[in-house]
Amino acid sequence: MKPMSEIRNLLFDMGGVIVDLDRDRCLQALLNIGLEDADNLIGLYIQDGVFADLEAGRVTADEFRAQVHKDLPPNVTDQEIDEAFSSFIVGIPRHRLESLRQLRRRYGVYLLSNTNPIMYEGVLAELFKQEGMTIDDYFDGITVSYKAGCSKPYRPIFDYAVQTMGIVPGETLFLDDGPENIEAARKLGFHAALVPPGEEFTQVISRVLCR
Repeated sequence: MKPMSEIRNLLFDMGGVIVDLDRDRCLQALLNIGLEDADNLIGLYIQDGVFADLEAGRVTADEFRAQVHKDLPPNVTDQEIDEAFSSFIVGIPRHRLESLRQLRRRYGVYLLSNTNPIMYEGVLAELFKQEGMTIDDYFDGITVSYKAGCSKPYRPIFDYAVQTMGIVPGETLFLDDGPENIEAARKLGFHAALVPPGEEFTQVISRVLCR
């Protein structure tokens, strides 16, 4: 692994690093529409069941909704399902978008996120429009799990990111809020730093790169 002084790229997780999340709010929204098993589907860092299948691209959004409908009252709509799951997303403080733009002046800035088409093409796409741009305007490359067909913390998605975005692990600092994802990245030769709750990614970057 190359020394920190040779870091050329920053590889960001999205949820919990750039985007604020609220799992409890999502669980309550799912309970409100009648999904009693919500707590087993929605993890803080890693998902389970059909939601994990959606994030890994093993099922489509329509197939996901059809599966969820089986555990819901018959009057619940697809839109209500989407809105309930999307309530996991709280927002993106605008200063984080500004920080991403500033960091691109010095580093390659990339995204590696476990996400799904309902959130990514819906609420997340809208949140990244705050400055009149789109999500693609903030990153030099994007890898999302449902398009890659695999998810963190497993090796295939890291390999996919390296191959499709052309980054070198030893020249890349990976930032994530999940300890398992950080450990996986380090085993594959990435520099990696945990972004703990309540701390901004800019603080972590400054602390790590200014050692």
